[in-house]
Amino acid sequence: MKFHHVSNRMVADSRIGALSGRRWLLTFLPLCLLTVSLAGASNSQPVSDNAQKAEEESESRITVALLQILPHGTDQDANLLKAEEYCRLAAAMHADIALLPEMWNIGYTKFDSDAPEDVKNWQEQAIARDSVYVEHFVQLARELEIAIAVSYLERWDGAPRNSVTLIDRKGNKLLTYAKVHTCDFGLMESACTPGESFDVCELETANGSLKVGMMICYDREAPESARILMLNGAELILTPNACRLRPIFIDQFKIRAFENAVGVAMANYPAPQHNGHSSAFDADGELIVEAGDEEGIYLAPFNLKKIREHRAKTIWGNAFRRPHRYAPLTSFEKEPVFERLNGFKQPFSAKER
Repeated sequence: MKFHHVSNRMVADSRIGALSGRRWLLTFLPLCLLTVSLAGASNSQPVSDNAQKAEEESESRITVALLQILPHGTDQDANLLKAEEYCRLAAAMHADIALLPEMWNIGYTKFDSDAPEDVKNWQEQAIARDSVYVEHFVQLARELEIAIAVSYLERWDGAPRNSVTLIDRKGNKLLTYAKVHTCDFGLMESACTPGESFDVCELETANGSLKVGMMICYDREAPESARILMLNGAELILTPNACRLRPIFIDQFKIRAFENAVGVAMANYPAPQHNGHSSAFDADGELIVEAGDEEGIYLAPFNLKKIREHRAKTIWGNAFRRPHRYAPLTSFEKEPVFERLNGFKQPFSAKER
C-alpha cells in the first residue's frame, strides 16, 4: 500500500485493478494508520494515548469507495453485473458507501443525432426507480451491509431524468436525486427532465449516522448546488460524474467542500472513456484522495468527528452569511453576454427548465 503525505495527513492510495486477468486487493487497514501515528509520536506522549486516538478515529471513520470503472456501453445487464462485482470488492475493503459514476446503467452513452427517432430510442433506455435493476442493488446492499449510490437514466413523465438513488446498508432507498443542472448546452441532457430540489437524508452506517446529500457532475460547477445542500444540513455530498476532469474542475470541487464545510466525494469514469481523477475532499478542503486515470476502486475515509468539530467552529458554511442581500440569485434576468442555445439549437430558458 502506498501512502501520500498531503498537508500533514497520510492518505492511502487504495485501489483495485484488473491486470492481465488477475485481481489485486489493497485493503485500507486502520493498523497502518496506527503504525504511522506511533512512528511520528513525541517521546513525551504515551503510546496508549496514540492507540486511543487511533481507535477513536477508526470508530468515527466513514469510508466511501469511489468506483472508477468502465461500463459495457449500453448493455444494462453487463453493467449491473460489473457494478455488483465492484460493490462486493468495496465491501471486502470495509467501505461504508459505494459510489458509481454518472448514469451507470447505460454508461453515460451519448447519441449524436437530434432526429426524433434517435432521441426517442435513447430515452427509452430509461428505467424506473423500482425497476428490477435498482431493486437488485437494494438486495445487494442488504446482503453486503454497505450503502450503495446507484446512478441511472430514470423513467419519468415526459423526458427521463439523470438520477441517483442512495440505498442504505439495510436495503432502504433513502433518497433519489435527479440532476438539477442538466447540461443543456449538449444534446443528450437537453433531452432530460431536470430535477427540482437538493434534498438531504440521514444515512446510518456501522460507525454512526450522518447527513448525506447528492449532486451530479455539472451540478458541482454551480456553487448553488453544494450551498443549498449545506443549508439543508448535509455533512457529506456524494457526486456521480461523467466528464473529463480538468484541474480547474477538481479545484472547484475542493472549494465546494471548503466554502460549505462539507465532505465531498466524486466518482468519475476512467480512461479511455474520460480521464478518471475521482476525488474526495474533507470539510476543510483538505485532499483525502485523488485517483489517476486507471480503472479501480479508490477509498476515501472521512473522519466524521473531525468534520463536525470543524463545522462547529468554521467561519464558512452558514456562519456569517447575509441571505437578505441575495435576491439577485433567484432572478431570471441575465446579461445578453450569457444568452445561450441549448443542445437542440433553441434559446435556453431557465423558467422552462
